[in-house]
Amino acid sequence: MSENRSRARHRRRGKALVIGVPAALAAAGVLAYGTAFGVFGEDARPEATAADAPAWARAVADGFASVHALGQNGTYGGRDGATVTVRNLADLEKYATAPEPYVIVVAGTITVNPVGKEIKVASDKTIVGSGTAGHIVGGGFFLGPGVHNVIIRNLTIRDTHQGVWNDKDHDFDAVQMDGAHHVWIDHNDLRNMADGLIDSRKDTTYVTVSWNRLGHNNKTFGIGWTENVTADLTIHHNWFRETEQRNPSTDNAAHAHLYNNLLQDDAGTAITSAYGNYARGKTRMLLENSYFQGVNNPVVKDAGAGLVQRGNLFSGTTGRNESGGTAFDPRTYYPYTAAPAADVPALVRSGAGPRTTIGTTTTTTTTTTTTAAAATTLTVAKDGSGRYTSVQKAVDAVPAGNTSRVVIRVAPGVYRETVKVPANKPYVTIEGTGRSRKDTLIVEGHASGTPKPDGTGTYGTGGSATVAVEADEFQARNLSIANDFDEAAHQALTGHQAVALRTAADRIVLDGLIISGDQDTLLLDTAARDRIGRVHLTDSYVIGNVDFVFGRATAVIDRSVLTLKKRWDGSSGGYLTAPSTAAGRNGFLITRSTVNGDVAAGSFHLGRPWHAGGDATLDPQTTVRDSVLGAAVKSTPWTDMGGFSWKADRFAEYRNTGPGAGPAGADRPHLTAAQAAAQDTAHWLGGWTPTAG
Repeated sequence: MSENRSRARHRRRGKALVIGVPAALAAAGVLAYGTAFGVFGEDARPEATAADAPAWARAVADGFASVHALGQNGTYGGRDGATVTVRNLADLEKYATAPEPYVIVVAGTITVNPVGKEIKVASDKTIVGSGTAGHIVGGGFFLGPGVHNVIIRNLTIRDTHQGVWNDKDHDFDAVQMDGAHHVWIDHNDLRNMADGLIDSRKDTTYVTVSWNRLGHNNKTFGIGWTENVTADLTIHHNWFRETEQRNPSTDNAAHAHLYNNLLQDDAGTAITSAYGNYARGKTRMLLENSYFQGVNNPVVKDAGAGLVQRGNLFSGTTGRNESGGTAFDPRTYYPYTAAPAADVPALVRSGAGPRTTIGTTTTTTTTTTTTAAAATTLTVAKDGSGRYTSVQKAVDAVPAGNTSRVVIRVAPGVYRETVKVPANKPYVTIEGTGRSRKDTLIVEGHASGTPKPDGTGTYGTGGSATVAVEADEFQARNLSIANDFDEAAHQALTGHQAVALRTAADRIVLDGLIISGDQDTLLLDTAARDRIGRVHLTDSYVIGNVDFVFGRATAVIDRSVLTLKKRWDGSSGGYLTAPSTAAGRNGFLITRSTVNGDVAAGSFHLGRPWHAGGDATLDPQTTVRDSVLGAAVKSTPWTDMGGFSWKADRFAEYRNTGPGAGPAGADRPHLTAAQAAAQDTAHWLGGWTPTAG
């Protein structure tokens, strides 16, 4: 923040070790980061193998599979485990059934023996095809009771059909789930199986099925067959073609969200549709922006089911097309963007099914599909075992004006240095390779008032950053970034703002980080006043005490922990956010997160308006929604700054819980439901859908 801003100076509290703080962080003077919170699960993972995990193995699910529930925080499969490549059935079964997390890359055609065998899959697995080469022939996968956190992606699973549809002697599925949860089935080609292509049964829940081709089959996709109304599923951007029934059939699902699917029945083909989407029992289904072409009975519902349609298109369909009752709002649970139904045929035909390369990504907000070039990988290790010994040297090696992703993989260790990614080096990823984000630390201790070594003045707030990102399309994951400036030891300095991470660019993805400091920890900025800068921060810890998330960027902080620290003298009090948002733009959205810390009750504000340079035209904004607020949050959580009233700007809450939450009032504005519907991740980021690369 501006170094000429007048405010009290504070010192860091003592550096006594806290039980559980990793040695690398303790050595750098970084303190413990909050109380226990179940967002991230265990940080530990097996030692990395020589093979780098493919880009798709680092991706996480959207839709209901992304929801935190049942002790599982989203669906990310085996990304925290080793990567193995399999080419035969024995190896596939060995790793699929193992208790450890694995990314299993299928690099060829695997024929299943006996025909119809369903390979049992244990929790914490990603099974992904290598390009379009990964085929499972004559068998499928089974996920039993309690199995969770599984990704099945980029595979072709086919050909258990024995010549007779509805043959009860050959009840063979491509993917069968009985009592599983948090499963993502994505970009597969599933066809010609004896029974279901996908069977989601026995209260299987938190499932997302996306971008698949489902074809040449009878019983395509069955859901439910239980009296319990518990299952939550998202089904989007799938292509159903030459499929007779269960497209899908959804029985007693608590929440079934179907959007942007293409159901196609071509005249004169061997299989004729009996019906399309079917809501049975007590299902609550929202069906939107899908396209039905030539389908008989395209939409069917039982008398007791709730089925709400909106935005769907029907071409050459006949028979039942029904709706009625109530459904639900998916944005209560997760963000999404549905393309117009008219765009669906071109979008899904070009994007569904296995991708040519594992690194391929498909956008869900436009009608275009892009194939990413294979990432270049640079390695960094303090001991010299990598190509470079410092992170900055690896950044320096990235060619200016590069147009494809460069991944800088940083081995565990403490890297005391500053890192700058200049504006002419986009598409850079910096990721730690350790078992935990705590194992790889980039740290420095400059503050706004720290003299530069060349005698040309002090660093200033922005210049104090340990890591500074000025390039678009930057990503960082699985590491820690800290500023360990010691306020107590530098009371004579005029500026104590000390930034750990500064971003001043657009389309920034930050995932699985610890960002630690005291004052001004995380500066989310833009390249210029008239430039947009969008940031998506997920599954991370941000630690500080004074304005420790600040700047003019448009940023979403999702599923993260914002940890409030005491000041250098052990006192409590401070401010979480200080946005300096331009008028007409979105500021900071904190969603599905936790605000806590070992500080006094009622001692911290959620935010205050920073009118940088006294600019009255700014319109600072922070929204905190669907989050858990600890007791440290004041009952009047917003406050003025620099002569500007927070009430003249945009500060609000929605549906927060915890001891620090409170009812709406003049000093605590809450959004209405209508306002909240427009303040979610999809709307906030203005058409940009963050994707791991």
